[in-house]
Amino acid sequence: MAYLLDTHTFLWFLNGSDDLSAKARKAVEDNRQLNYVSIVSFWEIAIKISLGKLELGISYEELQLQTIKNGFEFLPLTFEHSAGLIGLEFHHRDPFDRIIISQAIVEGLTIIGKDQNFPKYPVKLLW
Repeated sequence: MAYLLDTHTFLWFLNGSDDLSAKARKAVEDNRQLNYVSIVSFWEIAIKISLGKLELGISYEELQLQTIKNGFEFLPLTFEHSAGLIGLEFHHRDPFDRIIISQAIVEGLTIIGKDQNFPKYPVKLLW
């Protein structure tokens, strides 16, 4: 199985946060699974840092190193991912989450995330 970590899942994992469910942590730590972090998550993080809405405790550049160190794959944004947005219902208005949902649908990935709106979409979800 292959997973796509939602932005908060990625950050909570890196921070060792108790907010991450035991089931989610186990899936992320299982090195037999392929775990992706969307480039969209890095875009979201960079914007939130620049707006003063997020402090990481590490440099932004360190995120890239931590992604590699933890064996996560970067998921680029493709034309197909953006095209997937066209038919996506507006249960969720957050543009970052919408593209992550589209990426999961297009790539057949299970999202590891806690967002209440994700179950409203035809995606596999683990939490």
